[in-house]
Amino acid sequence: MTFKKTYLYITILLITPFLAFTAFASTVTGKVSDAKTNEAIAGATVTITQLRLSTITDANGSYTFRSLPAKGKFLVEVRSLGYKTMIRAIDIADPKTYNFALATSVMEAREVVITGTPIAGNSKTNSTSATTVNREDLLTPANNLIDALAKQVPGVSQITTGPAISKPVIRGLSYNRVVTLSDGIKQQGQQWGDEHGIEIDQYQGDRVEVLRGASSLLYGSDAIGGVINILEPLSPPPGQIRGEVLSNYSTNNGLSGSSVMLTGNDSGFVWRTRASYQNAYSFKTPTGYFPNSGFNQTNLSGMLGLNKGWGYSHLNLSYFKNNIGFYDPQFDSQGNYVNDEGEQFTDKDYKSRTLQFPRQDIRHYKAALNNSFAIGTGSLKVDLGYQKNQRRELDNPTPALFFDLNTYSLDAKYYLPESNGWEPVIGVSGDLNHSVNKGSEFLVPAYNTYSTGAFAFAKKSWDKNTFNAGLRYDYIYNKGNQLYIDNEQKFAGFENKFSNISYAAGFTHIFNDNLNFKANAGSAFRAPNPAELGSNGVHEGSYRYEIGNPDLKPERSYQADATLEFDSKVVSGSFGVYENYIRNYIYASSRTGDNITVTDDNGNPTMYAVYHYGQVNANLMGLEGSLTIHPAKFLHFENTFGYTHAQNTTFDRPLAFIPAATVHNTLRFEPSIRNLQSSFIYVGLDNAFAQNRVDATFETPTSSYTLINAGIGTTVKLGKQPVKLYVSGNNLANKKYYDALSRFKPGRLDQTNPTLGVYNPGRNITFGFYMPLALKN
Repeated sequence: MTFKKTYLYITILLITPFLAFTAFASTVTGKVSDAKTNEAIAGATVTITQLRLSTITDANGSYTFRSLPAKGKFLVEVRSLGYKTMIRAIDIADPKTYNFALATSVMEAREVVITGTPIAGNSKTNSTSATTVNREDLLTPANNLIDALAKQVPGVSQITTGPAISKPVIRGLSYNRVVTLSDGIKQQGQQWGDEHGIEIDQYQGDRVEVLRGASSLLYGSDAIGGVINILEPLSPPPGQIRGEVLSNYSTNNGLSGSSVMLTGNDSGFVWRTRASYQNAYSFKTPTGYFPNSGFNQTNLSGMLGLNKGWGYSHLNLSYFKNNIGFYDPQFDSQGNYVNDEGEQFTDKDYKSRTLQFPRQDIRHYKAALNNSFAIGTGSLKVDLGYQKNQRRELDNPTPALFFDLNTYSLDAKYYLPESNGWEPVIGVSGDLNHSVNKGSEFLVPAYNTYSTGAFAFAKKSWDKNTFNAGLRYDYIYNKGNQLYIDNEQKFAGFENKFSNISYAAGFTHIFNDNLNFKANAGSAFRAPNPAELGSNGVHEGSYRYEIGNPDLKPERSYQADATLEFDSKVVSGSFGVYENYIRNYIYASSRTGDNITVTDDNGNPTMYAVYHYGQVNANLMGLEGSLTIHPAKFLHFENTFGYTHAQNTTFDRPLAFIPAATVHNTLRFEPSIRNLQSSFIYVGLDNAFAQNRVDATFETPTSSYTLINAGIGTTVKLGKQPVKLYVSGNNLANKKYYDALSRFKPGRLDQTNPTLGVYNPGRNITFGFYMPLALKN
């Protein structure tokens, strides 16, 4: 039986229980009020995240959820501006009224977290290090989604190729070591590439959960560094149609971005549609523009589904297209950038939105079917996915490299009834990847990969403690195809089988309402990807020649972390420590003078540095934390810091390409202004320390820097329609600097010329607006 037939068979088998099961729907009602005055709170948001349901209290503070499963325990989250978020577990087997009394607070509250644990819970009872970034914070000026997270979440950084491309880095780990989830599905593109970003619409996420630390227990191979979970907006209450319109413009590279979304709920039939577009010309450093570095991006997505008493079923469809310009620096005798004809670029060239060659053309198609079925006193959650990723790298209209990757995936979890305080969960997952080459050049062989896994997890809560533990088995099969060109072997082919057992355990303790502790420890693994096993060729976007190693072994991680969190009326924050020891850590490295000359079809020779994939043992440890001070209702002082110390223990030298230590400070003033709402003024500093711990064989150090940022915004009403307006500035001093993880820094842009570098972007002013829509109430 082929994998595709097996995939279809398992899909039908998993969904059949829902078709055979009929449940009597339940109704939950209640009221939300002020804990001190007992006055009703209108407009409070009441959410049941596990069921993807949300509603808003009416003028009397009342709310109602209808057509809920007949049985089950769920977390209800209640939020309202100026109040502390309340989270309570409810049992709807015996429907009744649940009232919530909220205490006033100026502190940002913790939320229900679903990443890194199969059982949703308050972040205080989640043993993993997880941070939630909400919708408002995601809309802050940023080049892309990863850029927004790197500025706000301690322990998160980014590998950049100008403003157009960002790769997430969590606790010093990136590439295939960080899993990105969207629509409940692991994003499968070409994560192995230096200049390969994440194929995600930055406007689509309603909130993002970032899990820092290994999590192979739930996500299998690749989640050694962490997980970024992009969560879709919840559907509005029945009978309502809502939406949003947003737009922004940035002065540095002329970036214009817009997005329109509509979503509705007709008696449980839910739908959503979104269209987004971004366009930018070449970005400008403090010393001038960098040619052909613009991009344009188009995103379309939609969802159709049902929310009923038996659970929910949502079909998500999305299309992502991104065109990105590249430039291999060439200079005239005066040191000016020139094109292939030796002519200097003009201001018109720099500000042209028409991309020249070389460039990338990336397209990503995805279909995800997310299901949750109530079955007796338990529940079954099934996520099915199909993705098609097409990456073209072009020197002319005919693609030099053209990767065409198709991925089928399945993830199923069954939540067993609670027994003696234990909440058990079992699950299975699997995926199939099939990649072919359609370009005129070849870097990675055509390949097929299969992976399957199964896990068991249990959580127990008592008094002010929780304990969880789990075990997982994975099996992965990789096969790379042979290839001969003109009777000369290009790829020898490879066939690998890997298996692994992962485990994890976690503990939390709540000392009091203001202080809690969490710790987590376990093992994780990552199988070598086909690029690491079989590469042999020029990687156009990286300007280097890469050679794989078919004898690579899986990476094996042993990780532990601990975090202390505190939360009072004036001060909140966290402090965490972690260590991650990785055996057989895989990375590509080059030595000075190790170069190869490649002649193109026109007879033009080009010299490239040669990068070989190898393995060492590595140890990464670090600190991360946050501190927020609210001396007054209208004043907020927010701070985050992160530091990673990484050592190549095999050769007793620093591990390459590790982010510098960072400290982010923001002072935010929120005045009350007549006829205006949610006004704010902020001033911020982005501080990066010097990164001198580098692998000197092929990496250069970077100096420290401080960037000054500021912004102002408010919400006005056009009739009854609220509109948020804002202006913000980044790098206001137009500071010249290289980030430690920039691919344009000296020594990384061109190893044959280690003094050549391109500064990070200079001053950038962004203007934007955001308009929520309530089309039908």
